[in-house]
Amino acid sequence: MKNKSYYARSRSFFAKRQLRFGVKLRFERKIKTGFGRRLKVFVRNRSCWRELFNRLMEVLTHMDRKLNRIEKILKKLTVDIEEEAKSIIKYRLREMGIDVDIDVLKLPDFELNIYGVSDNICVVGEASLRAGASIIDELKRKLNTLKTKYPGYLREKIILVLYVTLPLPELVERAKKEHIWLLKATKEYVKPKIPN
Repeated sequence: MKNKSYYARSRSFFAKRQLRFGVKLRFERKIKTGFGRRLKVFVRNRSCWRELFNRLMEVLTHMDRKLNRIEKILKKLTVDIEEEAKSIIKYRLREMGIDVDIDVLKLPDFELNIYGVSDNICVVGEASLRAGASIIDELKRKLNTLKTKYPGYLREKIILVLYVTLPLPELVERAKKEHIWLLKATKEYVKPKIPN
């Protein structure tokens, strides 16, 4: 093996690989560099490209099926959390003497997971499995958009609510500071501030 030139050794190395990958290769000598001869590898016939393309398409199809399954699971989880949030918030409000039907509000600009109106009270909120303090910024942005573009959806008294199954500590602290109702099915992290 020591008697063989660098080029011959490289060629035998790639020849072994060509059997493994099922691709016929040819080599060209290139300009000498400080690292030795560079080899450029070309695929000789087009059927090899087709085989490679077909294999890649099979892999992509398989990945697409898996992603579709994951997407369905995520949709089911988010729909379940939204439904749970609507029923729990409606129940808690009824305990406080406020009868409001909670539903989803879909507008061209955004979607509110929690929305309800009754006489002069409006409930605006978001539902999430896990969230940090950034969800408050998102909720306020949506509220400002409602105030500017769709004031007909709001009432004199607004109750901001966040239904989060796993709230991060920073969210709990900020919700306390800003008096935003934060709860989950088994616990109220921040009590609602009902406007008079």
